Amino acid sequence: MSAGTSKIAVRVADVIKVNDLVTRFRFVRRDGREMPTFSGGAHTVVEMKDGDRTRLNPYSLMSDPADRSAYSISVRRDDVGRGGSLFMHQKVKPGDEMVISYPVNLFSLDLRASKHLMLAGGIGITPFLAQIKQLGHAGGNFELHYSVRTAALGSYVDELTAAHPDRVHVYYDDRKQAIDLARLLDGQPLGTHIYVCGPKGMIDWVHKTARAHGWPESAVHSEEFLAPQSGKPFSVELARSAKTITVGEHESLLEAIEAAGVEAPYLCRGGACGQCETDVLAHEGTFIHNDHWLTEDQRKGCKKIMPCVSRFDGRRLVLDR
Repeated sequence: MSAGTSKIAVRVADVIKVNDLVTRFRFVRRDGREMPTFSGGAHTVVEMKDGDRTRLNPYSLMSDPADRSAYSISVRRDDVGRGGSLFMHQKVKPGDEMVISYPVNLFSLDLRASKHLMLAGGIGITPFLAQIKQLGHAGGNFELHYSVRTAALGSYVDELTAAHPDRVHVYYDDRKQAIDLARLLDGQPLGTHIYVCGPKGMIDWVHKTARAHGWPESAVHSEEFLAPQSGKPFSVELARSAKTITVGEHESLLEAIEAAGVEAPYLCRGGACGQCETDVLAHEGTFIHNDHWLTEDQRKGCKKIMPCVSRFDGRRLVLDR
C-alpha cells in the first residue's frame, strides 16, 4: 500500500469562504490525536463520498507544519470540472466526517538553498503558505511573487503582505501587472532555489526562462496536479485480477480500477509522482498520455501508462493489474 492510500479519519472543524472562488477547510482527527507531521509543500488526498461514487482529489496543505492540531486546505471552485471542487463547496459543512490521506511531499523546500524564490499563480499560493510558516520558524530567507486575477480574488494577499511587507510582491492581471521574471532571475544571490506553483503556462514559462538564464534544473522546483481529462469510454483487461472494466467518459482509468475493487498505488493522482505507473501487456489503439512522468521514449514505446490522468482510444488494452 502506498503512503497516499494510508488514511486518517477526520471531522470538518471549519468551512470558511475566502472569496467568490476559494473556500478554506480545516480538518481535525476524530480520535482527538495530533495530526501526522508534514513539511511545507505537502499535500493530502481528500476522499469524497458523492452518492455511489467516491472522489479522491489532492490538495496542498496550507497550515503551519508546527501546528499538529489540524490540517487546512483551500479549494478553488471549478464549475466546469469533474465535480470534486463543487462537492467540497456545495456539500461539505462543519461537523461532517471525512477521510483524508497521510501527507505526501512532492514539492519540498531544498533546505540547502541560501534563498527561496517563490512564484505563485492563483490557488497555487497554498503550498507556499505552509512553506513560509516553516521558513519563519527556521529563520529562512524567502521572497514571494504572487500573481492574481483581481484584488477580490487574491487569496490570502492581505495576510501575506501584512506579515511580510518586504518579502511579498503581488501582481494583478486586471491592472496589467506582470512579474519581470528575467530581471528577477538575474538578480538572485548564489545558492538561490526557485519554486513555482500555478497554471501550466506559468510553470512552463518559469522553467523555460530559468533554463535560458543558465539556472540548473536541480534548482528549479514546480508542482502541478493535473485533473484527469474526460474522453470517450474504453474497455481495459486487468490481467492479474482477471477482470475487464469500462472507463467512463468522466472517469479516470485509476478510478475505474479502484471501483472494480482492484488496489492500485498512488500518491498524487495528478500525473506527477510516478507511483501509479502501470505496465501495458498488450494493446490495439492509441494512448492519450497526459502525465508529467513518462519520458517521450516511454510514451512511444507503449509499454507504460499513468492511469491517474491518461486514457486510451482503441479496441484492446491489457494492463498488469
